[in-house]
Amino acid sequence: MPSVYFNVVWPDESRSQCYSPSTVIKQFLVEGESYEVDVFMEKVREGLAQASEKVRAKYGYSCSAAADQLKTIEDLVAKGNFPKGSKILIRRITENDL
Repeated sequence: MPSVYFNVVWPDESRSQCYSPSTVIKQFLVEGESYEVDVFMEKVREGLAQASEKVRAKYGYSCSAAADQLKTIEDLVAKGNFPKGSKILIRRITENDL
């Protein structure tokens, strides 16, 4: 199952490389697009949940890495205390076919 790395530029210009265990995240996030923080969080939550379910369907268990990644993103957003209307840029999406 190909995994995906998506590079994020936060409103404070810091950057993170994030992980999804499935390409399904590409149905939620588009390379080069910017999303308001709340919209980004909705998309990431749903995308990583569906990615984890794809892992469950294939291997019989959910993906703890997807849950860990979501927790990391939630923590970054909480610590960032970004102003309302701030946007997050999806700088790059890269597939990693293992």
